[in-house]
Amino acid sequence: MVSASQSLNLKEKTMKAKLIAIASTYFRAAFAAVTALYLAGETSPKALASAALAAVAGPVLKALDSSATEFGRGSK
Repeated sequence: MVSASQSLNLKEKTMKAKLIAIASTYFRAAFAAVTALYLAGETSPKALASAALAAVAGPVLKALDSSATEFGRGSK
């Protein structure tokens, strides 16, 4: 039988894994956009930061979408 503390610990581990997956999604999107812009010759820090912010906008919108089942408000 699983105790209440073991169940809570399992939920914390699951939540931590989900947060790591979300952060990885944000990082991959931002890194890809900044790398592509840099390789195209753009070296302005402001432009690179703007690209990173724009790349993160997609995953943020997905997280706010109630019909998204992975990370969105509709996820379990």
